[in-house]
Amino acid sequence: MAQQHLDPTDPATARPSPALDPGRAGGTPGPRPPTGDALAGYLRAQATEFLRALRLHRETGNGQNGTEDSVDAARALRHSARRISGSLHTFRPLLDADWSEEMRPELAWLSGTLALEHACAARLERLLLALHRLSGSAAFPAQSAASAVGGRVTGAGRSVPAPATAAGRGPAVPATADRGNLTVGAAKAGALLERQLTLARTRAHSTALQALGSSRFHAVADKVAVLASEVPLTPAASGADLRPLAAAAGERLTDAVTALPLVTAGHPYNAEALIHGLSPDPAPHPQDGPWHQVRLLLRLHRYAGEVLHGDGAPLDVRLLTAGQALNLHRDASEAAAAAASAARTPRIAPATAYALGVLHADQRHEVEAARFAFQQSWQKQAVGTP
Repeated sequence: MAQQHLDPTDPATARPSPALDPGRAGGTPGPRPPTGDALAGYLRAQATEFLRALRLHRETGNGQNGTEDSVDAARALRHSARRISGSLHTFRPLLDADWSEEMRPELAWLSGTLALEHACAARLERLLLALHRLSGSAAFPAQSAASAVGGRVTGAGRSVPAPATAAGRGPAVPATADRGNLTVGAAKAGALLERQLTLARTRAHSTALQALGSSRFHAVADKVAVLASEVPLTPAASGADLRPLAAAAGERLTDAVTALPLVTAGHPYNAEALIHGLSPDPAPHPQDGPWHQVRLLLRLHRYAGEVLHGDGAPLDVRLLTAGQALNLHRDASEAAAAAASAARTPRIAPATAYALGVLHADQRHEVEAARFAFQQSWQKQAVGTP
């Protein structure tokens, strides 16, 4: 990194927080450190949120109509399930081992299943808007991005105004006769992506409905209902200090970031985005895995801070910016994979394949841009004890 920071999680260099230091100047003891009771309160609160979201989801027809309330309920279910699962992971030494190890994968299954439909919709919107921008036309032909952002395409193929261009990309270039075939290729690429991702979204919706009606989900919901009133802490947890375990989550994050190629990410443009871009292997891009892992560790670090501080958790804007960059990285990498998958469709026209190739390259460069943004935000801060 460009600058050195003290590691607050290292006992040799850490500076105690005045709010938590029991030996502050003047001999006045500070507030007691957060203990297992704080963890129990946090888990009970998240379990209550889970049950409230589940009740709202059932009242709105289990999401069968796709109403805004049902979407919000599904999102709240995902959020509470992730927070419970993340807290069980970070503070597992203070919880009943058998119960925790049985509960965490079930919550991960549930949150992952509920996230699929939203991911498909967001991916389709991202790709169609990118195609619209890359085509450089003021009016995208039939199968436009409207259906992805709430509009409808009529049988005649209603055109849609071009969205605002991304920062730093300059204004859209008007279409010309020389670009006519490529614009048609972009429209066909959009139609192909819309068919594939709409089908994937429909399947994800059906999978989510089946999951919410399964005996597996009901078993999870029953355990969460018990958790709302009784947290299975170990006998020693009530007086245990939560800060070392939260600090360990911060250390894991710092170690994972240290292993990233931040020097390469420090350049706003480089050819790393297209390495393996022509590989026939449909597996995820080999460079993306460590970045996705950092995103998950950053989430665990944030949840640990919520456990320690509750509603009074300080807002770290720089850490929030880093998390947003990693979210964009995930979205762009998955969108690039979807474009590459569509390009493997048999017997598509050359212009369609070309448009999908340009789209794939565009999203891989968005990946690089997100890495650069993360590197910039990370250099400005050191992860401390939550």
